[in-house]
Formats: sequence, C-alpha cells, structure tokens
Amino acid sequence: MKRFQKLSMIAAAAAAIVFQPTFAPVGAEELDVEKDELTFGFIKLTDMAPLAVAYELGYFEDEGLFVTLEPQANWKVLLDRVIDGELDGAHMLAGQPLGATIGFGTKADIITAFSMDLNGNGITVSNEVWEEMKPHVPKRDDGKPIHPIKADYLKPVVESYRDDGKPFKMGMVFPVSTHNYELRYWLAAGGIHPGYYGKTDTSGQIQADALLSVTPPPQMPATLEAGTIYGYCVGEPWNQQAVFKGIGVPVITDYEIWKNNPEKVFGVSAAWAQENPNTHLAVVKALIRAAIWLDENDNANRPDAVKILSRSEYVGADYEVIAASMTGTFEYEKGDVREVPDFNVFFRYYATYPFYSDAVWYLTQMRRWGQITESKPDNWYMDVAKKVYRPDIYMQAAQMLIDEGKASAEDFPADTDGFKPPQSEFIDGVTFDGRKPNDYLAEFPIGLKAGETVTDAGDIVTN
Repeated sequence: MKRFQKLSMIAAAAAAIVFQPTFAPVGAEELDVEKDELTFGFIKLTDMAPLAVAYELGYFEDEGLFVTLEPQANWKVLLDRVIDGELDGAHMLAGQPLGATIGFGTKADIITAFSMDLNGNGITVSNEVWEEMKPHVPKRDDGKPIHPIKADYLKPVVESYRDDGKPFKMGMVFPVSTHNYELRYWLAAGGIHPGYYGKTDTSGQIQADALLSVTPPPQMPATLEAGTIYGYCVGEPWNQQAVFKGIGVPVITDYEIWKNNPEKVFGVSAAWAQENPNTHLAVVKALIRAAIWLDENDNANRPDAVKILSRSEYVGADYEVIAASMTGTFEYEKGDVREVPDFNVFFRYYATYPFYSDAVWYLTQMRRWGQITESKPDNWYMDVAKKVYRPDIYMQAAQMLIDEGKASAEDFPADTDGFKPPQSEFIDGVTFDGRKPNDYLAEFPIGLKAGETVTDAGDIVTN
C-alpha cells in the first residue's frame, strides 16, 4: 500500500491561488493521506463516469486510496449519507452543495473542489405530445425539425391541455437539480410559466402553467410510459432510453439551452474536507486524471468508458443506449441521429474547474423561482459561491499532477479570478455575468425580481 509524505506548502498555497492561481512548483513531495479507505456514492447516470474510470483505471490506488463506489436510491438519500458521514463524498447535483449551505431543504455545509462535467441532459416528451408539437415546429427541406426546438412550440399544447382541464405534468430529478432549472429556463423562454416556490408552499407549482415534480432518473421512462407525466428533463442514458423503447422523443439537449453548462460536482462535507485535507487532494487528483482520460484524443476512449458504465454496478443500461449520446451523437426522433460531439464533456473547456460564476448562476435560478425567498445583494451571491466552490483545492491538485508529469499547465485556467467572461449562448439570448446577478435576474420576463416575494397566498408582492 502506498503511503505519502505531507506537503508542507499546501495550507499556505491555498490562500494564494484562490483568486489568481499560478503554476509555481510546490515540490515533489507526496501526500500522506489521513484516510485511505473511502466510500463514495453516485446515481446511475452517465456523468458519474469520472468516479468509475478513476476506480477501474487504478487512479485512486495510485494516490494510496482504496475506494468503494455505491449507487444510491435518490439524490436526497445520497446527500443525507454524505452529511451523516456514511459516505465520504459523492457525485452530486451542482445545486446540492449550494442548496444545503443556504438551508434550502437540508441545512449542512457541503463544498466542492471538482466539477464533474459539462452538458449531458435532455428534455424528452411523450410520443403523443410530440405529435401535437410537430405542426408548430419549423422544418428543414428534408422534413426534419430545425433545432433547437423551443418551448414556444410546446406552448399551444400546454394551453390545449389547460383548456381541457388537464394539468400538464413534467418530471425533473430534484428541486435543486440542474434539470429543474434547465427545464424551467426552457419553458419560461417559451412563455410557459413553470411555477414559483413559496415560504410555505414548496411544491414549486405556484402560478404554474406546467406542473413540475420530482421523479428519480432511472424511473423517468417508465413514468412517462405510464402517462403519469408528459415529459421530463434528465441526464443520460434516460433520454436515449425513451427513444430505444419507442415511448418518447428528446426535443432538446441542455447544450442547446445553455452551451457548455456545468452539470454535476463531487461534493464532500466541509468538516470532512477539514479533517482530511490530503485525502481530499488525492481524490481530486484521481478525478482530474479520469476526466483527462475521458476526453483525450478526441474522445478516443469513450467506447471503453461506455463498456465500463454499461455494467450493472455502474449505470447498468445497454451499451447501445449509453453510446448513443456518449460517443458524439444524439438521437432525437427515432432515426433522427445528429452529431453532438460536446454532448458529454468531462475535461475540455476547463470543465473540471469549480468556477464561482457557475455557483452564482445556480443561486440566481434559486432566487428566480423563489427557493431563495428574499432579495439578496450581489455580494451575498459572491460570498456563498466562495464558501462552497473551492478552486484553491482544485488548483493544488492540478499543480501536483503537473509536477508529476500527469497533466499539462495549459489544461488549467492559469490566470482567473474564478469568474467566466459574460456568457450569451443561452436559448433566449440573455447574457449572464456572474459578477452582476441582480442585473441578470432583471432581464427575465418570467421570474422574481429584486424586492419581490411570493406570499403564502401565491401572490407576488414588492417589498
């Protein structure tokens, strides 16, 4: 079993590189991990891949870590087990550490020093809903739909259901999931109100035109087939599964809603990170190596990754279903296969770096839909982002890999304050500047603005 000696400069280096990481050598000393037997949780989704790859390729063992990977029943169970210490860390929704830290749902201090991927989600509707949408969808010369397919084309369908007295129900995986916010973003951009959360009514369905509710990812296709919901937003392989089963049509990917959006993170409790700083660094090192492997040589390793993920102990879906999206294509309506090389990104575009601006975007959506009940000043968003997202830890791990010859300096953002430049590649064209969250929120026709609150009666009032 490998043992590592402590790196004396870690604590001092942390503060120095939070705002402007550098690549000064930190020495060739190796880590002496505080805890070498670890258990990590995950949900059966394609984007848990960095954990599976780090385990199968021996990257955890290279760091002196002996890891057990355990699938979890749902996101709440996963979070609770990290909080109570049954799990050392987990594949998490990016909103989970933020939601827990601000006390939406379970209150706990959770941090992340590693972003697991970009993109990877889709929105699927039932065959019946798709047939009702199709007359409104613009077509190419060959008769196939022009993408991206906007929620504008779903709006008349939702209105017809309402006129018939039928609530239009859709599924998402968790209240603080990317899927919830992406589905809401897409619907609202098409003029369909996805509903507010209130102080006492936490259904998220106040004033809603479409009623969103939680469904665990692997159950999405069966719930759609049963007619309980008419569509859903979920990660892979559960959109492609609907195509393979012939029960639904993915109409849009999250890449088309927000190009290269952050998706999952690796989360640990703040207390665990404080007690096990070297172990935490070792874990992040192994995960960075896995992410590099997943994307290197133009995704040349993806078929091997799909073989790993298709095994029952990981995702457990058929090879063909996982490969349909993970190897650079995506199938929409059956037979309509299109090139989407960046549907799953694990390392390109600094995918693994925990940008503060990513955290701020999630917080703006929590505020937009009432999960954050009161207005907050811009500096509040910054403070929460910096409490939860830890690029200092990430950059220490990255520097060690560079020193060891296992990564290249150019693969990491060498001169960043943790904020991406303003981003405009959203389906509605609204520009997001992570430094100006309240200005961003003011841009949306649908959503809470500064000073607005949802009352217990479901009204919007301005304080």
